[in-house]
Amino acid sequence: MKFIDEAKIHVLAGKGGDGSASFRREKFIPFGGPDGGDGGRGGSIVAVADRNINTLIDYRYARIHRARNGEPGRGADCYGKGAEDIVLRMPVGTLVRDRNTDELIADLARHGQKAVLAKGGKGGLGNLHFKSSVNRAPRQFTRGEEGEERELHLELKVLADVGLLGYPNAGKSTLIRSVSAARPKVADYPFTTLHPNLGVVRVDDGRSFVVADIPGLIEGAAEGAGLGHQFLRHLARTELLLHLVDAAPLDDADPVAQALAIVEELRKYDPALADKPRWLVLNKADMSDPEALAELQDRFAAAFGPAVPMFVLSALTGEGCRPLVFAIGDHVDRIRAARPPEQVLAEDALDLDLRETADAEQNGEADPEQPA
Repeated sequence: MKFIDEAKIHVLAGKGGDGSASFRREKFIPFGGPDGGDGGRGGSIVAVADRNINTLIDYRYARIHRARNGEPGRGADCYGKGAEDIVLRMPVGTLVRDRNTDELIADLARHGQKAVLAKGGKGGLGNLHFKSSVNRAPRQFTRGEEGEERELHLELKVLADVGLLGYPNAGKSTLIRSVSAARPKVADYPFTTLHPNLGVVRVDDGRSFVVADIPGLIEGAAEGAGLGHQFLRHLARTELLLHLVDAAPLDDADPVAQALAIVEELRKYDPALADKPRWLVLNKADMSDPEALAELQDRFAAAFGPAVPMFVLSALTGEGCRPLVFAIGDHVDRIRAARPPEQVLAEDALDLDLRETADAEQNGEADPEQPA
C-alpha cells in the first residue's frame, strides 16, 4: 500500500428536511387541528481516529464525501427520518484544517477520537409547533437548514517517541532494523527510504517506545534538494531526535559539516523542531579507524558542546545499540511520568497495537518489505 500523508477533500453535510403543514382529516372528527411533523436532521460528516489505518491513501482518490438529506415531515404527526452520518476513518495523528481559512478543525491524536467535520442541518418545524389558543389552525412551517460544506486539508503526522534524522545512507533504516521488528528497505544507494517507517523498540519487560525513520535530508532541502522537507512533519510529535552521522563516509565528506548542515535545515523548516532534545549517534564504528573515530568525537564535542549527548555504535553489528536503547528508554519514561494519566493510557494503547504489528512481521505473518 502506498504511503500518503497529505490529501484534500470536499465534505458536504446533508440538508435538514422541511417541516409539514398538515391538518387532521378524519370522518366524524371536524376541526381535527394541525398534525404536521418535523423534518429529519441532515447527515453529518464525522472523522474518527483509527490506529489500524496508517495512510491517507483512501482520501487521495475519494475526494468528495456527501451525506444524505433528512426526510421531510408528513401529516398524522409523522416526523421525517434523520439521515445517517458519514464516518471517515483516518490514521491516528491526522490534522484536519479548513483550506480556505487554515483553521484547525481537528487533531486526531488518540485512537477512537471523533470530530465533526461538517454538521448536518436541523430539520424544519411542522405546523404542529405553531398551534396556540389564538391560532388554532396554523399554516406556518419552517424549512430545513442547509448542511455545512467545507474544503479540507488532511495532514498526517505519525505518532512516535523518537525520530531518526540524518543524511542519506547514514544507517537510519539499519538501526531501526537492529533495535526493532520493523523491516524497512536497506540498500547501498541514497534515498532508499521513501516514506516514514515506525518500529517498536522493547527496552525490557513492560517498557518500550516507538521510533520513526524518515527519508534522509541533505543540505539545501529547504530549497527542494533531495526529497525536501516534506517528511519533517512526522518528527513534530516526537520527544527526542536521534541525529545519525556516518562516521566513515565513502566520499571523504566532513561528518561535522554535514551534521551542522542538517541542524540548519531543521531551523529553516521549524525553529521549534530544531529546539527539540537531540542526541548525536556516530554510526558505522566498525568501519572506522579507532584513532580517527576518537578525533571525530572530539570535533563533534567542540562543535555541539557538552549539552548534546553522543553515542558511538554500529547499527550493522549491533555494537553499542543496547546502551543507546536503555538511555532512550529512561528518557521516555521520565517524559511519560510527567504526563496526565489519560494521555499515557492512550499512548500505551497505540504502543500495544504497534507491538502486535511488529510481532506479526517478525514471525513472518506479514510481508516485511510491504510499505506501511
